[in-house]
Amino acid sequence: MTCPRIEVDLAKIEVNARALVTLLSARGIDVTGVTKATLGSPEVARAMLAGGVMRLGDSRIDNLEAIRDAGIQAPLTLLRSPTPDQADRTVACASVSQVSEHEVVKALSAAAGRLGSIHGLVLMVELGDLREGILPENVLDFARYISRIPHVTLAGLGTNLACRAGVVPSADNMGELSALAALLEGALGLHLPIISGGNSANLAWAISAPAGRVNDLRLGESILLGCDPLTRKPLNGLHTDAFSLVVPIIESLAKPTAPRGAIGEAAFGVPTPMHERGTIIQTIASIGRQDVDPAGLTPPVGVRVLAASSDHLVLETQHRQAPGEEIRFGLDYSALLRAMTSPFVVATFTATKRHAPSFSPFLPPSIPSVVTPSPAIP
Repeated sequence: MTCPRIEVDLAKIEVNARALVTLLSARGIDVTGVTKATLGSPEVARAMLAGGVMRLGDSRIDNLEAIRDAGIQAPLTLLRSPTPDQADRTVACASVSQVSEHEVVKALSAAAGRLGSIHGLVLMVELGDLREGILPENVLDFARYISRIPHVTLAGLGTNLACRAGVVPSADNMGELSALAALLEGALGLHLPIISGGNSANLAWAISAPAGRVNDLRLGESILLGCDPLTRKPLNGLHTDAFSLVVPIIESLAKPTAPRGAIGEAAFGVPTPMHERGTIIQTIASIGRQDVDPAGLTPPVGVRVLAASSDHLVLETQHRQAPGEEIRFGLDYSALLRAMTSPFVVATFTATKRHAPSFSPFLPPSIPSVVTPSPAIP
């Protein structure tokens, strides 16, 4: 195969999911497996389910529809509020949506009525990160509004942290979420089955502090890449190499290290300064910023990423490599997200069973244990 490809080891994803499900179940927390970084891959969804996740979540309706069209019958949650015109598609494929606007609730209610179903709503509350969610002082009034609307039910309360402003999940903000859940239940005389505390960035909190009312975490990065988003450090015992980006070489020649001629802006703004280091082997791989985040690539030992344009990845290699030879990279979350979305990168799947890694049932409370990632950073 001569086009760029992502090789996905489904067995490693399953093992990571099972380890995290086991760890969190001891804290009374279920796992929603998040598939958005893999473009709603049914193969990855099945691996997560095999690892024990309770439900699947994605921020895009198209991805949830792909999962449902693949015959997967697990409960699906739409993790980003739909627009009103997406309500019919949402209700048709998802059992639960995250919401924060009255107009969206009305649209979902009408769509569920047309379908003859009851649609679950998780009301999102803003607890400091300044992404989605209503302010805490408005939660009770919004919940009362939902209780008066037909064909929908308040399935839970949720929040999201560490995505926009980097606010760390803590005993304080998770305690506030638990208190809001208790307030709603007491005022409205109901039970909220889902109290969703956040994403993979919640792991250190979940391990170190009482969970309170939080009984769900939405995990994507930690399952897929085996790392903690707050530190980008590998989690003890998890596989960090379930995904590999393999890219063919299109040129590998000896070239100088300093440009010549007047310098202006490059294709993506001001270029990184280049200093004279003599002649090197400059190797070009057939991928670029249109397909991947070059800053999120981990090259093999002896290879250095120098720059990237829209369709060229410029590398320094120790030896000349023939056109058609391939280089294998590790990926962080940003690189994985973009590569899986590119129509020019093919995903291939393997599912060779492996022994589960040793997994400590309790990670350190703030900074997870570190294992050597694969491939290694030069």
